[in-house]
Amino acid sequence: MRTIDDLDVAGRRVLLRADLNVPLQDGRITDDGRIRASLPTIEALRARGAKVIVCAHLGRPKGQVKPELSLAPVAARLGELLGAEVASAADVVGDSARAAAGGLADGGVALLENLRFEPGETSKDDAERGAFADRLAALAELYVGDGFGAVHRRHASVFDVPKRLPHAAGGLIAAEVEVLRRLTEDVERPYAVALGGSKVSDKLGVIDNLLGKADRILIGGGMVFTFLKAQGHEVGGSLLEEDQLGTVREYLRRAEETGVEFVLPVDIVAATAFAADADHGVVPADAIPADRLGLDIGPESGKLFASRLADARTVFWNGPMGVFEMEPYSHGTRAVAQGLIDSGAFTVVGGGDSAAAVRLLGFDEAAFSHISTGGGASLEYLEGKTLPGLQALED
Repeated sequence: MRTIDDLDVAGRRVLLRADLNVPLQDGRITDDGRIRASLPTIEALRARGAKVIVCAHLGRPKGQVKPELSLAPVAARLGELLGAEVASAADVVGDSARAAAGGLADGGVALLENLRFEPGETSKDDAERGAFADRLAALAELYVGDGFGAVHRRHASVFDVPKRLPHAAGGLIAAEVEVLRRLTEDVERPYAVALGGSKVSDKLGVIDNLLGKADRILIGGGMVFTFLKAQGHEVGGSLLEEDQLGTVREYLRRAEETGVEFVLPVDIVAATAFAADADHGVVPADAIPADRLGLDIGPESGKLFASRLADARTVFWNGPMGVFEMEPYSHGTRAVAQGLIDSGAFTVVGGGDSAAAVRLLGFDEAAFSHISTGGGASLEYLEGKTLPGLQALED
């Protein structure tokens, strides 16, 4: 895979596909982690005299212009972080975009409007997607893919544009791929995986693949209740995927057969309602009251999980252990994050909510070996899937 070092970018217009899909609240960015993760590649291109045209998506407007999903606040924040003006286009491939791209000086930066305002970006029709890719590619002379969080999508800006321009991977994608290779090839053992989040169905593929690769798998978050139910335990009003019980039982059977250690919580923080001020307390994991719902792993489980991470040499973590946004249910996630740090292992935080939790709970990001910007992309890579955006950059 070529990198930006292999491109002569001086004085040339470079279309940079970044991942700037940041959370917004009332038009305000609540976590700028993905913007900051894009800075090194943008700054490297600027330093070499490129005219940088950044394109990215925000949310899921489904081909419609939705002002609340405009990238204008992102352009403002990007300019603050760069210490330079960022021209903000009012459209994606229209007059404003062409003017912004054409008006750049060497080292200048422009940000196009939300890619997903254009139906062609996400279209499943190859012709429609290709027509949009033609217009997007026409803005530039070179293409750099650096939006790792979108490489698992067969979208125009990720998959089709690289076929139309000389292309290379940005520093962020190059780093992500190197890290994921360390999780799949010549892994330093013991290899522990901590999985959380709300749905077990979101993690089926990665669990299936890791059963042949990991030494132990720790399960928390909302997905754990399907595991507990599969073992015959009461889970009350907790999140449950009834249709996955058979699959989960099969995973537990295979783990026992292959010697992979499945670690489940021994206690749960159960509450009367999904609310920070609801009555809540710690109960055994196999005795959740029928009128309560689990919202976090309990303190003994936090200690157990930390102990099963302590001797690991490689750890991948994806998904919080509880509803970390509410303080009473944040302690399990905090325990796992601290367990990663204390292990001294090669630690990878798998993007999405896990990365947000690290920042919200006040951890130093530098204490982890790598914090991924793409949760879904990371999981699909670990499932062994071919990611369209990486395939396009390798062609």
